[in-house]
Amino acid sequence: MIQRRTLLKSGAAAAALGAPGLSALAQQTVTLKFHTFMAPQSNVWINMHKAWMSKVEAESGGRIKFEAYPAMQLGGTPVQLYDQAKDGVVDIVWTLPGNTAGRFPRIEVFELPFMMSNAEATSKAYWEYVQTMAPDEFKDVQVIALHVHGPGVIHTTEKPVKTTGDMKGLKMRAPTRQVTKLMGILGATPVGMPLPGIPDALSKGTINGCVIPWEVVPSVKVQELTKYHAEFDPAGGALYTTTFVMAMNKAKYNSLPPDLKKVIDNNSGLATSGWLGKVQQAGDAAGRQAAVGHGNVIFTVGPAEAQEFRRKARPIEAEWVEDMNKRGFDGRKLLDTARALIEKNTKTTKS
Repeated sequence: MIQRRTLLKSGAAAAALGAPGLSALAQQTVTLKFHTFMAPQSNVWINMHKAWMSKVEAESGGRIKFEAYPAMQLGGTPVQLYDQAKDGVVDIVWTLPGNTAGRFPRIEVFELPFMMSNAEATSKAYWEYVQTMAPDEFKDVQVIALHVHGPGVIHTTEKPVKTTGDMKGLKMRAPTRQVTKLMGILGATPVGMPLPGIPDALSKGTINGCVIPWEVVPSVKVQELTKYHAEFDPAGGALYTTTFVMAMNKAKYNSLPPDLKKVIDNNSGLATSGWLGKVQQAGDAAGRQAAVGHGNVIFTVGPAEAQEFRRKARPIEAEWVEDMNKRGFDGRKLLDTARALIEKNTKTTKS
């Protein structure tokens, strides 16, 4: 009994003196600013970002809180988001590495034509690939998740695309360096711009179309601004996908008390990456329905027709491998590893 009283007294004294690591740390609350370019009505914002933040808040017992800013509400441009997290302007961002062409070259392997299977499996492969083949690709930040969207779709204003020949002369918006090359090699004039620029460019005729997945369509009103859509039969492969990163400022992450750091860790990594990919692709059905409801024409490129797209796109892959070799990486090994990881995860993931 004497020993217990002594322990209680010493504990109380330590608390009174503000001893580190005890009740003060245990009760510490943190507010994190989350910033992205996605629209507040988008599937990505509602079903992915807000859902992730809610889960983190709940698992922290309310000790992690978020200030959530969609649509670049804290200022800057989508291109600057990664550096906003790196420099501590904000705490967490979700963005396209491809917004800064060539800055993250090794992960572009997932954006090469006809690489992806389904978004969940490919997202898991992307996470594993970065851990093993490119661990320093995002060295300036604490990476929370890495994922891709569902199969890319071609959307055009005046002319349907059924074959590679139909791409000739079209001014097409593309999201990343590799997809820009794909548009060019298929005969279109590629126009690079962040996603929020699409509606204005379509309405003014600056572009004749864009390539985005179905789930993004409603958030940028593409079903209203285009008439034709070309999707690819899964049996023939997906035309392309885009990589995303959810990243946290490193100093902010390191400043968290251990238990809150663990909450972030529990909502990071392979499973979170796969979940984000799965939820994003799940939004494709509603996006496609928006186009159907608008009376637009949807054409499905069958496996046979897809072969011509594949054949024309092949040089992009060889060019990427050569580019990696020039940068001092083993391009063929990177490509083969990415393919093997996609295949492995596709076998273990239900599409």
